[in-house]
Amino acid sequence: MPELPEVETVRMGLLPVMEGKRIEHAAVNRPDLRWPFPTQMAERLTGAQVLRLRRRSKYILADLSTDETLLIHLGMSGRMLISGAQLGQFHHHHPAPAKHDHVVLDMEGGARVTFNDARRFGAMDLLPTASAKRHPLLSGIGPEPLGNDFHEAHLASRLKGRATPIKSALLDQHNVAGLGNIYVCEVLFRAQISPLRLARDVTSREVARLVPIIRDVLSEAIAAGGSSLRDYRQADGELGYFQHTFRVYDREGEPCPTLGCRSLIARTVQSGRSSFHCPTCQR
Repeated sequence: MPELPEVETVRMGLLPVMEGKRIEHAAVNRPDLRWPFPTQMAERLTGAQVLRLRRRSKYILADLSTDETLLIHLGMSGRMLISGAQLGQFHHHHPAPAKHDHVVLDMEGGARVTFNDARRFGAMDLLPTASAKRHPLLSGIGPEPLGNDFHEAHLASRLKGRATPIKSALLDQHNVAGLGNIYVCEVLFRAQISPLRLARDVTSREVARLVPIIRDVLSEAIAAGGSSLRDYRQADGELGYFQHTFRVYDREGEPCPTLGCRSLIARTVQSGRSSFHCPTCQR
């Protein structure tokens, strides 16, 4: 599932063709994805101007001139594809309609934004902009890790006394927004903290290290266009490249990249998810 860097990369790719532009025509080609679409979704989108395109955790939010916000979640395989627009040096013509093109937005200026989702685990919803933060999918989310509200004191308070593995604590969206399995594995390796350690046993010095490391890993991943594993693509169809710099994720049995370490990267299953770590470097 796309994590914060992938969703932010898609948002940035959509900005030139959506923000400030009017949706000239919207087509909704099925009644639902993961959940049913809102009633008269195509009619409510058609004619609306996108005032602002933002991200909250792993959700893209398009604030509309109709005082509604379009919420988009990519799910496992969802893609927001752009055609009919000049993206950098390339012009992407409209392709023939595809089987899994579920929502199509024809934008002012000639661009088309298509939500394609083969597995249909994605979602879209329309909600009042004024109360968007109280939507059930958004209301309990913690601070954005790249924002000012995420800091050492906050993280320390969320970890204090918790008898849950630090890996699970960082994946908990109530503690910090947008972190997923890939980036937590990479963060914990850089911080030299085992994913098996209990959150309550992480020292104040280690918490102080975690915050800037989380910011660095996410910023590097966004700059690389995210990590392309299986289905993920950027809005222009290109792959992300951060997967080429993974130090531990999906590297089970390979040598630890730390100079002088002779251990191999290990894989442990935690709550149904694979944790990759170095048994020597991470304690």
